[in-house]
Amino acid sequence: MPTPLDRHLNLHQAALGVRAARQQQLASNIANADTPHYKARDIEFRSALESALGGKLGGPVELARTSSSHIEAKGSGAFDQSMKYRTETQSSVDGNTVDMDVERAAFAENSVQYEALLTFISGRLRTMQQAIQGQ
Repeated sequence: MPTPLDRHLNLHQAALGVRAARQQQLASNIANADTPHYKARDIEFRSALESALGGKLGGPVELARTSSSHIEAKGSGAFDQSMKYRTETQSSVDGNTVDMDVERAAFAENSVQYEALLTFISGRLRTMQQAIQGQ
């Protein structure tokens, strides 16, 4: 049973999880900038947050087996439904769609928003602590 504190911070906890997953995906895009045929992906923040708050994001997605000789495997993560391929901004001879300028900008923006969210949560907890202590 969720406590009032859990309910109070549920939105912020979900947003922090989505921001962390997006940061990981952006880092993956940057790391694969020179990988031939790599397609840059990004998490659509709004739909991922709505899914997280709706309880739609549980464990990893199971992969379909079309043959009995296939090895059982689990999907890569809970945010796969909100993962979208980036629109190609410049064509590449090797088929890679990573645009380093776009990725760096998205990485920096997401970092700032992650830090802002942590600061906001910290302030909320500090306010609650002061209310409990009667200050």
